[in-house]
Amino acid sequence: MDNNSQGSGGARPGFGSLFGGGAPEYSNTELAGVPLTGMSPLSPYLNVDPRYLVQDTDEFILPTGASKTRGRLELAFFTIGGSCMTGATLGALNGLRMGLKETRDMAWSKPRNVQIINMVTRQGASWANSLGSVALLYSVFGVVIEKARGAEDDINTVAAGTLTGMLFKSSSGIKGVARGGLAGLALSGAYALYNNWDHISGSSSSSRLY
Repeated sequence: MDNNSQGSGGARPGFGSLFGGGAPEYSNTELAGVPLTGMSPLSPYLNVDPRYLVQDTDEFILPTGASKTRGRLELAFFTIGGSCMTGATLGALNGLRMGLKETRDMAWSKPRNVQIINMVTRQGASWANSLGSVALLYSVFGVVIEKARGAEDDINTVAAGTLTGMLFKSSSGIKGVARGGLAGLALSGAYALYNNWDHISGSSSSSRLY
């Protein structure tokens, strides 16, 4: 019994050395806090320290000089497409409301259904065109201002929003341009404030501590 047990115990080092040495041994304190979901702390077939498998930070390979956030030119496509889809959805809902309101005295029949569908498609296309035009103007102004200033900050956002509102309402005269500019300034300012709310609230709370 003793010889067999010693033989089996002695075969383990030789078997481990055949594949590059035995597995390292670690204490419970060294392995504490190491998240290994779905696997045992140590594998007899992998000579790997599990502490090297823990990643505290995100690891990305970025081109030289590239930032971790998308630029305005990259976001322009998403902004324009999202605005068109949002406008089409809101316009379709508004067209359905208007169609049901205008045909409430008519019985449910094919002419009423056709009239409601026409109203839905007309309003959906109109709203999609309007919001898509606003998004296109905002994106173009944002990219041009960013390239001209050579910086990306909230000044570009506010300036692009103001110019977009002014140009979108340019056919309504001086008062329309002023109202459009104020609307664009208010919306872009609110958007910039929303994006920096965590920074503003954090700085205000830290100033109170001192």
